[in-house]
Amino acid sequence: MGLLDELVSKATGMLGGGQGEGQEGLLGGVMEMLGGQGGLGGLVQNFKDKGLGDIISSWVSTGQNLPINADQIKEGLGSETIQNLAAKVGISPDDLSSKLSELLPGVVDKLTPDGQIPEGGLLEKGLEFLKGKLG
Repeated sequence: MGLLDELVSKATGMLGGGQGEGQEGLLGGVMEMLGGQGGLGGLVQNFKDKGLGDIISSWVSTGQNLPINADQIKEGLGSETIQNLAAKVGISPDDLSSKLSELLPGVVDKLTPDGQIPEGGLLEKGLEFLKGKLG
């Protein structure tokens, strides 16, 4: 699970000087979001449906991750998801979208180390591992 340790560390570092609660809240919220949107496959499909397929496909593949901006994050995830997660974490929807534009490519990339969306078992293990790190 070294890749997931790295992901937790990166996410915590990206959130900077905030207290542990906020850091854990954002990463936990991302993991919860992945679980609630039909898993990683559902997230990928949502982005593809919104015209962002090239971007999210680059995160899944083994090549370089294409960047995404905060507005594209809002489009891909939907304003309701952004608002709910922002309220849970305690930051503005704009700040959340900005942080997710930095964090989400790495999350998807680390959850797809072989360039494919893992079959159920691996993703669930990864989510459980992250929950354990946060809880």
